[in-house]
Amino acid sequence: MRWTLVDGWTITRRTLIHWVREPAPVIFGLLFPILIALMFAYLLGGAMTVPGGGDYREFLIPGMFGMNMLFGLSATMIAVRTDAERGVTDRFRSMPMAGPAVLLGRSVADMLNSLLMLAGLIVAGLAMGWRPHNSLGETVLAFLLLVLLRFALVWLGIYLGLVATSPAATTALQTLEFPVGFLSNLFVAPSTMPSWLGTISEWNPLSSTVAATRELFGTPGMGGESWIAQHAVPMAFAWPLLLLAVFFPLAVRRYRRLSR
Repeated sequence: MRWTLVDGWTITRRTLIHWVREPAPVIFGLLFPILIALMFAYLLGGAMTVPGGGDYREFLIPGMFGMNMLFGLSATMIAVRTDAERGVTDRFRSMPMAGPAVLLGRSVADMLNSLLMLAGLIVAGLAMGWRPHNSLGETVLAFLLLVLLRFALVWLGIYLGLVATSPAATTALQTLEFPVGFLSNLFVAPSTMPSWLGTISEWNPLSSTVAATRELFGTPGMGGESWIAQHAVPMAFAWPLLLLAVFFPLAVRRYRRLSR
């Protein structure tokens, strides 16, 4: 365990050094979700309505938090695939280091990156007028649910990066972020969609996390009549734990079988 933690931190430091030497991707990753939030809030927000009333910008910002967690998936996947293509992963596997350290270091680095992006979005949201209306404990719990979702998506991204056989496959998987993100409650309430599409949207794991954060923040328009909408907070725990139960062992197994 000690060597796993030490070697895992070494892999994390490698990523941090890359950020310092090549800050452009980090800066772009920080500005992109803020730009999307500004576009929806000020260019499209005038045509948006929130069920039950309320300000659309307050409705939007928790959705942007969720989108930031989702879009981190491609960053993880591309980083894992790039290391595999350049032979870096094979080099690590040939070194006298703890086996799980590479995956541990990757997950820690990506979580740090996501926390940085989330902090940038929080500042932007506060500047745009968003405020949490409930207690400090509920606000902290909302952010913990976002972090839990991102942690689950890290392992999904690691697995997809390990199984992707070419850059074209990585690009194809990356484009799926957009339909998954838009087929949710990030930007509009599922009640405004056709009934069958709204049902799919409500059962999107991303929707449960965003609905739960809106409920915990006290954001207007966060509710719904369906069972899953009425149980958003427990489902925001259940979906990430299910994803972790599936993709954590799959990622570890795939990593161990790389040389076979």
